[in-house]
Amino acid sequence: MFRLYQMPGWGSAIIEAQLVFYGLPHELVESGDIYEDAAARERLAALNPLAQVPVLVLPSGEVMTESAAMTLYLADVAASDALVPGPGAAERAAFLRWLVFIVANIYPCFTFADVPTRLVEDAEAARAFRAKVDERACALWRAVEAAAGAPWFLGQRFSALDIYVGVMNHWRPRPAWFAAETPKLAAIARGVQARPELAAVFARNFG
Repeated sequence: MFRLYQMPGWGSAIIEAQLVFYGLPHELVESGDIYEDAAARERLAALNPLAQVPVLVLPSGEVMTESAAMTLYLADVAASDALVPGPGAAERAAFLRWLVFIVANIYPCFTFADVPTRLVEDAEAARAFRAKVDERACALWRAVEAAAGAPWFLGQRFSALDIYVGVMNHWRPRPAWFAAETPKLAAIARGVQARPELAAVFARNFG
């Protein structure tokens, strides 16, 4: 049994979707709002010193953080290339490139700007900081759009990249922006959310 520390609508939805997709037994533990609740932050920090979700506790009791690492690990556990192209797959290099691009470049935009007063104390400066970070995120998403295939990011092959896009489409700059500015990513997000095996995950996380 895997134990996923999560909050509905947060990045943990990416890993929840993969656990469900593979049919791996798991339980969900709500972490609480680690930004607003000091006790929740302290509890999670006992597992992850950064006090961030997702945190995945393996059946062995070992703790994993970092969604990209979990993505690769769960594919190994499931002995499946359904979400992660295997070493011999033509799509493998592109998958790894864009997985790391998303988690190394776009994901930190939310880490820094969701609650900018953690880094910038002055309220007005914090608003300006958030606006600049959001502007940077939009530029990064346009780069992802330029590389995206159809109907899925890797073309005909569905992958965990599509799950990332499907979840993150709900975050800033929000679905209307994606639909107007990155139509391929918006179409991917709609396709992911329409998949029967993932419908319950998206309903639980995003209503």
